[in-house]
Amino acid sequence: MTALVPRGALLAFFAPGVAVFTLFFLLPLGLILAEAWSDGGVAFAALPSDRVFWNGLAGSLLIGTVAPGISLVVGFLVAMALARMSPARRTAALFAISLPLTFSGLIVAYGFILLLGRAGFVTQLLAYLGVDPAVAGGFIFSPAGLGLAYSYYLIPRVVLIVLPALRNFDPAQLAAARSLGAGPLRRIVDVLLPQIVPSLLAAYCLTAAVAIGAYGTALALVGTQVNILPLLLYSKISETGTDLPSAAAISIVLVALCSLVIVLGEVLSGRGRRR
Repeated sequence: MTALVPRGALLAFFAPGVAVFTLFFLLPLGLILAEAWSDGGVAFAALPSDRVFWNGLAGSLLIGTVAPGISLVVGFLVAMALARMSPARRTAALFAISLPLTFSGLIVAYGFILLLGRAGFVTQLLAYLGVDPAVAGGFIFSPAGLGLAYSYYLIPRVVLIVLPALRNFDPAQLAAARSLGAGPLRRIVDVLLPQIVPSLLAAYCLTAAVAIGAYGTALALVGTQVNILPLLLYSKISETGTDLPSAAAISIVLVALCSLVIVLGEVLSGRGRRR
């Protein structure tokens, strides 16, 4: 089929994608890399001995592991429920579930503050039950609260990735396993999960990359109190600091980390599909 298409036409089809990739990824990445090396590589050489950087990397990896894991479990259960709905109900539910993806990180953060902050609606309700508002309201400004806010827009991504795999799964296989005496958990673990593992891996790695690089929600909720790479990067270029080479070096590390997670997800999901 491709032999019937002139090579020039194929190149014309590739040209817009190459132009966008070059202008919005390669060119900015090259400029940032040049800025990182503007001091002769001192910024990169200082990172291995910078304890704040390693703490930020550990914090990013922690939140990039736990929040996507929780989102994967919840998103999988939601996707299973959606797969059993009628098309009309599933479409309406997907519309509601996808709404968080249209909000910016700042809007999500302020929404959680209004709901769970020290003067939030839920906090005030808990105060009537005798819960200290200062304690209950401080949760959303903690690393655990940040993970909860991240899950708000990570779960819809999991649902949208896993749902097509569940829709394509033949439920007759579960019925056959049940007729052979397999329990509900055994049917899911031995029959369903092995066939949708590629989608689960892709969903986890995608949400992990999003959580590692998220910035707006973290800045609005915890400021610089939680040490993660995006907030460390912000501190380097905010009003209190203008260390551009160091900020550029950290951003290169952050881009490399997110890219590595995405590539790992593609490799693992590809192996799962071949199996």
